Amino acid sequence: MARIAVIGGTGYAGSHIVAEAVRRGHTAVSVARSISTDRIEGATYMEGTLLDVPGLVAELQGADVVVVAVAPRGDMQGSVRPAVAELAALLPETTRLGVIGGAGGSLVAPEGPRLIDTPGFTEEFKPEAFEMIGVLEDLQASGSAHDWFFVHPAGGFGPWNEGERTGEYRDGGDVLVTNEKGESLISGADLGVAVIDEIEDPKHSRDRFTVGY
Repeated sequence: MARIAVIGGTGYAGSHIVAEAVRRGHTAVSVARSISTDRIEGATYMEGTLLDVPGLVAELQGADVVVVAVAPRGDMQGSVRPAVAELAALLPETTRLGVIGGAGGSLVAPEGPRLIDTPGFTEEFKPEAFEMIGVLEDLQASGSAHDWFFVHPAGGFGPWNEGERTGEYRDGGDVLVTNEKGESLISGADLGVAVIDEIEDPKHSRDRFTVGY
């Protein structure tokens, strides 16, 4: 069993990852700016923020995997990219780093373009999407031996489309996963399933992948 720390563990994506980790018997640590009153039984909760990466690294000593599930919005806009780069530099090389990105950097076909470059992409989401694309680019450009993975959820992923846990999903590699109707969907719980699957049985060492139904 692994010790898995989720930064942003009380958010939508993060809480589902924590829940799935607990469900499978892992030691799950949820890290957020404040201790949540709505806790998942079996998880450990601690205070921490990406705005203080050295402090986070000190708190997370002993973690096998650290997953960043923090969106670059609000006061975090512009801060997530440099923070993840600092985290990747300071975490022990024995600690694997995971990042939950957005759908914007996914390709819509094997040769592109990216979803963010298509006409229907919502303008207000572009700053957030570009920052997470930058996070991925920094990880890809790093010459470190540090292992990492980066997950692009489906385009329709979010609390407005909660869905259920089916335990199933498809891995699209670089390409956005869509169903026969052209919809790109995944529930919060099944994103958690995909992340813990990757932790238990790594298939994307220093690589990104997309998930959806």
